[in-house]
Amino acid sequence: MKITRIETFLVPPRWLFCRVETDDGVVGWGEPVVEGRAEVVRAAVEVLSEYLIGRDPLRIEDHWQVMANGGFYRGGPVLSSALAGLDQALWDIAGKTYGVPVYALLGGPVRDRIRVYSWVGGDEPSELAEGIAARVEAGFTAVKMNASGRLPALAGPADIAGVVERVALAREILGPARDVAVDFHGRAGAADARRILPLIAEYHPMFAEEPVLPDRPHLLPGVVAASSVPVATGERLYSRWDFRAALEAGVAVVQPDLSHAGGISETRRIAALAEVWDAKLAPHCPLGPLALAASLQVGFATPNFLIQEQSIGLHYNDGADLLDYVADPAVFHFTDGYVARPEAPGLGVEIDEGAVRRADQVGHTWRNPIWRHTDGGVAEW
Repeated sequence: MKITRIETFLVPPRWLFCRVETDDGVVGWGEPVVEGRAEVVRAAVEVLSEYLIGRDPLRIEDHWQVMANGGFYRGGPVLSSALAGLDQALWDIAGKTYGVPVYALLGGPVRDRIRVYSWVGGDEPSELAEGIAARVEAGFTAVKMNASGRLPALAGPADIAGVVERVALAREILGPARDVAVDFHGRAGAADARRILPLIAEYHPMFAEEPVLPDRPHLLPGVVAASSVPVATGERLYSRWDFRAALEAGVAVVQPDLSHAGGISETRRIAALAEVWDAKLAPHCPLGPLALAASLQVGFATPNFLIQEQSIGLHYNDGADLLDYVADPAVFHFTDGYVARPEAPGLGVEIDEGAVRRADQVGHTWRNPIWRHTDGGVAEW
């Protein structure tokens, strides 16, 4: 079996899919994307495709090594994301070839269902109460919210109080039997994170995500030590080497993105590394159906898995949603906040190819907002 064609599809609201075709007729799908830089990743996929065309798709690890390490310049979000989507597609082909889900090729399932959480916003506190109540009504047992909107260089008393009030509101609505994760999105500096985390500890958040920017791992030990709140990070880390410093700093949860951190192959290795530090895996996934499907395949085969993010109904999904590109939405049906283990081969999801090709004709140019401080300087989004 040889790879004969690789295509990419720029689909709304902000995603990029890839399709890998073989001469045996087996097709694999993946999701290589950097949100806001999808066109750049598309070009990187085209470059990596030059190597893959004509080769055996089942030599997944060898291809991963060549695409990741064969070039003198390597790593970073664009190349790692292009590699990630192609890696997903190769695992999809392997599963379909052998007639088994990907998790069976990773050693078999270690659980029967996976807990998922839903986004409820949080940039503006007025949207929180209604959003949380709706997710509870839908059966979710966990939600994630932004800790704040734009923060100044050093947060003032009102800014800090606003974060605490948001978390307190979430806990009041959720009660003691459900969980809330609090995403700082890298908006707070280390000094502010050390002040804020002890103040929200009484509300028992499941974890505090990205309390400092990912390129400042030397600041993480002080933040971790400042409170009992579990610290999570990883959506902007792309390899096991990137995660080592965070794990040594004491983070409790690692959040590699299956569409950024080298795909299924590298995320499995990151999860195994995290076990050494007793850290749990909670893949980042505010993306489309292929990223979610790949995340679930890893989750079903990973002992130290915690919970899965998913983007159905996410506020970023303007004009299109995850289920729009899936032939059978039942694979992503959530019951009591859980998703059942899929039995279909490969990634376990059938893509509506016609819908994807039509959406690619529309395309998108999604960019994240640019925020500024009151003095005009650039602020973290």
